[in-house]
Formats: sequence, structure tokens, C-alpha cells
Amino acid sequence: MNITIIGAGNVGKALGENLSNSGYKVIFGVKEISEDLKKFISDKKNISLKEVKDSVLNSDIIIFSIPPEVLFDVLKETGELENKILIDATNSISKKPGEFNTVFEALKKKSGSEKVIKCFNSTGFENMRNPRYGDIGIDMFIAGSDEESKKTVIKIVKDMGFEECYDFGGDDKVELLEKFALSWINLAIFQKMGRNIAFKILKR
Repeated sequence: MNITIIGAGNVGKALGENLSNSGYKVIFGVKEISEDLKKFISDKKNISLKEVKDSVLNSDIIIFSIPPEVLFDVLKETGELENKILIDATNSISKKPGEFNTVFEALKKKSGSEKVIKCFNSTGFENMRNPRYGDIGIDMFIAGSDEESKKTVIKIVKDMGFEECYDFGGDDKVELLEKFALSWINLAIFQKMGRNIAFKILKR
């Protein structure tokens, strides 16, 4: 399965490393193929670099890991994304994509795809690179109304080493999942617990 990651910041790179190590072919879609990015992928298997417009052509899944405010510029490059699974891995905390509250909402309206999923937004990039704490895998959370697409993404998440991927609900729970991410940010940064913390659901 080919997975495109649009954006190569901390989150994008961490997801790319984990996905490639988990057996997926990863294509980074970037505005400019820099020497730093070439160096980053030089010792990594199954990762390639392409300009945004070319990165999405042969991929089944597109992960958006970009500042929300640049989304529409990116969509001008990608063109229609009908029938592809789109994963919104962003949080629209301080800036938003135009008149929309979330990248998820904007993708549903503007991308041409109905298969839009929210995932990979509720923890730090360190946990996305390595979701294992000793013998324990941390949990990930997902939201969106396309049930078949969620099943596909949940399998990918578990392949990456997360213990579980809990369903937060449909499209109407996406903003709640973004607010949940603020809890991790608060504890890790503002309460000074550090970035190597994660959420785990226990059941009795």
C-alpha cells in the first residue's frame, strides 16, 4: 500500500519513519525537495520524495500533516482526490483553514473525497515515531463517518505498534478529538510533564 504524507515537519517525518519501518511505501509530498529532506530519507527504506502534485497520483491514502492555513494552496496542487482515503493529522488550534473550523471539515467540502478520517492528532510526534513504552503500546484515537475507511486506518495504526485505536465517533466528534489533543499539549508542555507521555485506556 502506498501512503502519501503531505508535509515533512516533525509529525510528518515521525509518521513516515514508523510507516516505512512497518512495511508501507511512503511518499513525502513537499513544496520543495530540499537537501535536508534528501539527507533525512537517505538511510531509510521505502521512503521517497516528490512534489505535491506527483506524490498523490499512485497512493491509496493521503495524510495531511501541514499547517491548517496552507491547506487550500496544497489542494490546488493535488487536484481532485476522489476515492482516496484522506487522513487529517492536524489540529486547528491557533489558525484555521479559511472559513472552516478544521482541516477535516475543509477536506470534506473541498477535496472531492468522502473518505475523510481524523487520526494521528492526539499525541506528540515522538509517540508517533515510537508508540511503545517498554512492552506496552500506547493508544491512538480516530473519528469520521466512513466506517470502511476507519477500518483501513485502524489496521495501519495497529501495524505501526499502537496497542489500540479507539473510535471517537463520526464526523460530529472530530472537533472533540481536536480538543482532546489539547489535553496532551497541556500536560506535556504547560504542566511540564515532558513530551514522552501518552494516553492509555484501561478496562475492567
